[in-house]
Amino acid sequence: MKFAAIDIGSNAIRLLLCNVYENGDDGIFKKADLVRVPLRLGEDAFLKKKISERKIEKLIAVMKSFRLLIDFYEVQGTKACATSALRDAQNGNEVVERIRKEAGIKVEIIDGKTEAEIVYSNHVAEKLDKSSDYLYIDVGGGSTEVTLFSKNQSVVSRSFNIGTIRLLHEQVAKEQWKEFKDWIKQATEGYHPLTAIGSGGNINKIFKMSRRKQNKPLSITKLRDICEFIESFSFEDRIKVLGLNADRADVIVPAAKIFMTIMKAASIDKIIVPQIGMADGIIHVLYENYRQKTAVKISNG
Repeated sequence: MKFAAIDIGSNAIRLLLCNVYENGDDGIFKKADLVRVPLRLGEDAFLKKKISERKIEKLIAVMKSFRLLIDFYEVQGTKACATSALRDAQNGNEVVERIRKEAGIKVEIIDGKTEAEIVYSNHVAEKLDKSSDYLYIDVGGGSTEVTLFSKNQSVVSRSFNIGTIRLLHEQVAKEQWKEFKDWIKQATEGYHPLTAIGSGGNINKIFKMSRRKQNKPLSITKLRDICEFIESFSFEDRIKVLGLNADRADVIVPAAKIFMTIMKAASIDKIIVPQIGMADGIIHVLYENYRQKTAVKISNG
């Protein structure tokens, strides 16, 4: 079976098409296609407080294209979620209604708590040491979601309006940083040693640059070294020499700094990067919903 997930983020819009093969009580997830469009809705939402007509038209064009791909793949279920940018934009609901009418896709604007729960739906903690403690960190363009796991259970989760695009445009006040760090310290007190789990496009790219093997942790020292290495290049050379995409070249350093701030506040010295994100979580939610509906049909005869 196939499912389609759309993640309308502050920096980019993603469509993930995924094959799911049933294997007893579990599903085996294989990506069929991934399309990423760097639209930067956050620049409008955070600086102008609304999405401009020009970007709305571009967003609708992207969603129409996604609609064609979804129809081509004949998926069993589709779910589209919008996060921080449309959450903050004064015309967010108008944009969602236009997408529904013009592209035929229903978009749900989700709050930070729901965003954290969807990311958690990846069940990444289930594959780790069940006797250990982990801090799950998802850094996006407009917000950062943090979830504490202990003994394979979610203990506490919170979303903060601290993201790469907000940092890039100096939209995060000192008071927000202080509250952010204080919460991390308090939430993780008594949970040591802790290992971080990182998700989001920027930490995935940093992990690839580290040349670590899959599932091998990245130390905070190595993370700092890579951050300083990238920061030593101009924006243009990050693209020309390091091979970063233009929409990644300016946000990757702010992302690294958010991760390091959290790790330092929580006294964490290493991070695991399973290379998953919001769209992967949406696929898991779709599959779980499909299984529940199937189970109800069977029980009803």
